[in-house]
Amino acid sequence: MKKVIIFGATGNVGSYVTKYASEFFPEKGYEVIASGRRNTDVFEQFSVQFIQVDMLNKADFDKLPQEEVHAVILLAATIPSYMDNYDGEKYLNTNIMGTYNVLEYCRKVKADRILFSQTVFDVSLYSSDNPNVVLKPDLPPYFSYSGDHAMYVISKNTAIEMLKHYLAEYGLKYFVFRFPTIYEYSTFQYYYPNGIKTMRPLYKQINRAKNSEPLELWGDPNYAKDMVHVYDCAQMLCKACLVDRETGFYNVGTGIPVTLQEQCQAIIDVFSPKDKPSTIEYHPGKSGGGFLMDITNAKDELGYEPVYDVHKLFEDYKYEEQFNRFKSLRGE
Repeated sequence: MKKVIIFGATGNVGSYVTKYASEFFPEKGYEVIASGRRNTDVFEQFSVQFIQVDMLNKADFDKLPQEEVHAVILLAATIPSYMDNYDGEKYLNTNIMGTYNVLEYCRKVKADRILFSQTVFDVSLYSSDNPNVVLKPDLPPYFSYSGDHAMYVISKNTAIEMLKHYLAEYGLKYFVFRFPTIYEYSTFQYYYPNGIKTMRPLYKQINRAKNSEPLELWGDPNYAKDMVHVYDCAQMLCKACLVDRETGFYNVGTGIPVTLQEQCQAIIDVFSPKDKPSTIEYHPGKSGGGFLMDITNAKDELGYEPVYDVHKLFEDYKYEEQFNRFKSLRGE
């Protein structure tokens, strides 16, 4: 049976992608295998085999299947939002050398294709110049060479150059996916902007809504961004594993702008007590922090159709919070 291997399966996005893949691929005759640095039995609930692999340890790749590998989904990476103490070398090690090791594994086992993820920060300055710009998938890089994201973007851009080389030299098909914020429930509600542990603003709003406290809306209520649920992201990835193409570069998104007003109201509708719903407090200030994504080619080439609107997205948050299937993978 042909195999689809997911690197980074224990991450926030990777764990939900693995769950989705466990339902998507078996009916099509493919076996899903999850891998990551942390040992876990959490994927047994989806009947998915997990193999503990550190991308920086070449010997670990011998644990993985050596035959009938159809696709590798590479989600493992060092990213700024989870770096509590800045170290640029970690980006180089994981995102460049780790990617190289995965590519070498793909070459040796004659994998058909590799799927690679990066964040939208390689083109982030387009949105800084114009918050209403819709980002096209084929935009050339345009990012800041200063700040805590610079070395991350440089490492990811370098990895993409390696993907091009492996297609030209070995015929390894590659597909790149540019992520904005991917929305999925996590027990761990913090991130590390500039190395400082901070509760994510979204969870602050959700927690306030649960307590019937006012939600603070800063800036223009009509400022809009793309809000993509992790299962829509997973749908795009899974369909790319089967598409009859040599390569592709796709924005992950819904193509449906969600305003700050709509986001706040959806949080209230889903999380606030019905007998005492939160109100919205409006505060002047600069809006920002989101992106609008053009997904036309993902629809045309992959047959992708987003499923989750903003209400359905938060309803799934509420469900996952109660079920909390990945608690053992998350720090407190």
